[in-house]
Amino acid sequence: MKNSLHLFLKKIMALLIICSFYAEGKAMFQQIPGTPFTEYKGKVVNSRDQEPLSAVYLAVENSNVSTVTNSDGEFSLKIPNNNDNVNVIVSHLGFRSQKLPLSFFQKGNVVIELQETLEELQEVAILSYTDPVALVRNMLETRGSNYFTEPTTMTGFYRESIKRGRKNVSLSEAVVKIHKESYTSNSDDRISLVKARKTADYDRLDTLALKLRGGPYNPLSIDIMKNPTHIFSRQDLSNFKFSFDEPTRIGDRYLYVVNFEELEKDFPWYFGKLYIDAESFTLVKASFNLNVDNRKAATDLFVKKKPGGTKVYPIEVNYDISYRERDGRWYFGYGNTGLEFVINWKRRLFNSRYKVNSELAVTNWQVNNEEISRRDENYINRRIIMNDDVSGFADLSFWGENNIIEPDESIESAIDKIRSKLENN
Repeated sequence: MKNSLHLFLKKIMALLIICSFYAEGKAMFQQIPGTPFTEYKGKVVNSRDQEPLSAVYLAVENSNVSTVTNSDGEFSLKIPNNNDNVNVIVSHLGFRSQKLPLSFFQKGNVVIELQETLEELQEVAILSYTDPVALVRNMLETRGSNYFTEPTTMTGFYRESIKRGRKNVSLSEAVVKIHKESYTSNSDDRISLVKARKTADYDRLDTLALKLRGGPYNPLSIDIMKNPTHIFSRQDLSNFKFSFDEPTRIGDRYLYVVNFEELEKDFPWYFGKLYIDAESFTLVKASFNLNVDNRKAATDLFVKKKPGGTKVYPIEVNYDISYRERDGRWYFGYGNTGLEFVINWKRRLFNSRYKVNSELAVTNWQVNNEEISRRDENYINRRIIMNDDVSGFADLSFWGENNIIEPDESIESAIDKIRSKLENN
């Protein structure tokens, strides 16, 4: 189990390359006309203290169109104009969901207040499991009946940011097509780029560039219900310690919360929480970390190449994944991977810290009834490095009808600085 887990991490998860930076061209992309749409913007906050809520899910009712809020609670939702009288479902873990008519959003820059779920859930009769191991085993065994059994083509938005301290030194964004295999299939999912852009001409910010290998495959690879044996094996869960935490809710769904911790700690090891639907025993959300206290082993896992005279090692690795439901079936909805690295230079008093974040949100999907070629030239390589293989920045209408995650303020500031620099050159 341990060897297969580390092989998976080395080949698929977020591998990093540290190397010298070089400037690249500034190719520009053109907007591609598509379906007429209207963009609605706003913010989601906690009604108790008005604090912004990140990763809140907004979905157009009876459709596959959706988006999520950014770290400041802000969202941008683009809805085709032929959807006049629709409702938008706003949901978040631990909060009461809201169903809002489209007319509510037409006010512009709305603020949505979600109320926390404060009721005592321990007494709910539906929470019948007393053995967390048995619950997790049931979760794995019911995968075929709870998740999509048909291949689907998903539209997604991918963002990858690299920060040195508090400054963005790299930003890549893309609209992607995810060719998702059935959850009962052992075939790999594939990704192709639809539109993409990246920061350019930021070499003055630092003499070193930290490059993330894998691009959109990184957050997609943590779909543990598509590939459960990468972490959990339903035949043998003895590699982990499981325990119940306080239950919670998302909308009208009651969720078990199961803590897990890997027992073997000679190498980097997993720990985190599983949020499991109390009725269907479906995994709704997972938040977990990789303990990287073993510095040498962690460096071997994540650092592919580094300059001489440096020590490079991760100090924090975390993952989040959420699933969405439609017509009784669940599918990958959102994935986020975060890594923090330290770089120590010889003969330098201070070290450098980099934060790498990649997130992938599914914004639309449809069942794919046609055979997909396994050798389609449009598929991107699993070893892609976005800030090498994608060029350019574009105008604000670049994304067209595609739903994206609203930029964080810090990212928006970085974009403005880069745009101004390009215009002055």
